[in-house]
Amino acid sequence: MIEFNIEVDAVGLHCPLPLLRLKKALKDMRAGEVVKVTATDPAAHLDFGVYAEQTGNEIIEYMRVDEQQIFYVRKK
Repeated sequence: MIEFNIEVDAVGLHCPLPLLRLKKALKDMRAGEVVKVTATDPAAHLDFGVYAEQTGNEIIEYMRVDEQQIFYVRKK
């Protein structure tokens, strides 16, 4: 199990809301802290991947559980 500092529930939200929730959480975090995001938007993995590449934040774990996608993102 990965330790995290903040958890964001984006279940049932559609693009771009899961990404906006991630961005808001990261804004208030310190470098090295981890946010866990749970989303059901099928495109979330694409949005989060591009965002991580562009910002330098790191997706340290990604998994699918049924219809949910779970991301652990470390702030740079």
